[in-house]
Amino acid sequence: MATNLTLDDQLVEDALRLGGHRTKKAAVTSALQEYVERYRQQEILKLFHTVDYDPDHDYKEQRGHS
Repeated sequence: MATNLTLDDQLVEDALRLGGHRTKKAAVTSALQEYVERYRQQEILKLFHTVDYDPDHDYKEQRGHS
């Protein structure tokens, strides 16, 4: 998808340098991937304390015996 954006030149330069990216597209794509990943992780955090815990479950038994 072609998109024209006005970006902060200093932020783009910093992203290129810090990320080791060769192109602006690579830097922006990497930043967007990290942004999406971070928000997906925050969604997962909302699930904590919403799943019932079975205190009798033996997780070591599922690993198998070596």
